[in-house]
Amino acid sequence: MASRRQADDQSWFDREVRESDFQDTRLRRRFAILLDKLWAGMGQTIPFACQDWASTKAAYRFFSNDRVSEHDILSGHFNATAARFAAAAGPILVLQDTTTFSYQREHPELVGYTGTSTTRDRFNQTSVRTQCGILMHSSLVVTADGLPLGLAAVKFWTRKQFKGCSELKLLICTES
Repeated sequence: MASRRQADDQSWFDREVRESDFQDTRLRRRFAILLDKLWAGMGQTIPFACQDWASTKAAYRFFSNDRVSEHDILSGHFNATAARFAAAAGPILVLQDTTTFSYQREHPELVGYTGTSTTRDRFNQTSVRTQCGILMHSSLVVTADGLPLGLAAVKFWTRKQFKGCSELKLLICTES
């Protein structure tokens, strides 16, 4: 049973990675290795999932490589989702959500800002705090029975990139 699940996992990896749009085959191979390690260590940090210093360093180099973009990483999954969508029968739903990832950092300007929050202390004095992090808007494609087919779109941003929601809506609509 476990070997069949491993074969199914490998088949899924192969399909998702094969459809990716990396310009260099070495990057596609590195991505496949990294995806395999992250899958085996799901929920763990990159160093724990990679298990040794060389693999950890390779993972961070991959993510910081100028020739690797968000589009390159997600393109295989988006293409595979489109194929699953085309093969599905019946009504299909696209569920959308915006998620905030908040971080506490010594230098928040390196990550970006998600917004501000206002709080009152016990003396009823107001203080405004800037929240550090990134925002993600995702579109999950599911069948009417609730079977997830994959992500159709993902957009990451911080507040320093966009001044208001109307500008963001315009950007998302023109990229589609």
